[in-house]
Amino acid sequence: MSKLKQGLLFFGAALFALAAGALLRGQLMDSHQSLPIELSKKGANAIFAATLPDIQGENQAISQWKGNVLVINFWATWCAPCREEIPEFIELQEKYHDQGLRFIGIAIDQEEKVIAYSKEFSINYPVLIGGSGAMVLAEAAGNTQSALPYTLVINREGEIVNTFLGRVHQKKLEKVLKPLLQDKIHAGQPERKSTHG
Repeated sequence: MSKLKQGLLFFGAALFALAAGALLRGQLMDSHQSLPIELSKKGANAIFAATLPDIQGENQAISQWKGNVLVINFWATWCAPCREEIPEFIELQEKYHDQGLRFIGIAIDQEEKVIAYSKEFSINYPVLIGGSGAMVLAEAAGNTQSALPYTLVINREGEIVNTFLGRVHQKKLEKVLKPLLQDKIHAGQPERKSTHG
């Protein structure tokens, strides 16, 4: 695909997600839900089957982090609510890393923008470049609105236990995470491979 076509595709996806996000922002602020069991299983299977490049260009299988409490965040650099929540994600990753919490950012954006943003804000968790195709992955995991940001919480058993459409605030997310982190705290579980600490 030519750079122009790729750029136009990203621009179209960005405009669509931005418009959808703007329409839903007030209504969906901190909106969370649990997925139906069947959709949760299919969504988790799709997430763990995915392999995406990180900001160093190395392919990373999401399944390598299974067994941890995961927060998977679909985001983009042009998405204002995404930019608002990332500093809080950085703080939570630092605070709960030793208890087995792993944030994973899946960027629906152009590689060079994601790399620059990740470095500027010193994101301390893996950032994967999903491009516009990652929206299909987000939809498989319950994002029927195709809006950003979209965040999944996955327990140690690999089940999607919560989803957040729109910006999620630190206190609300922490309230969901604490019981999951206290459940079976690393009883001799080996450390998972991580590209960022």
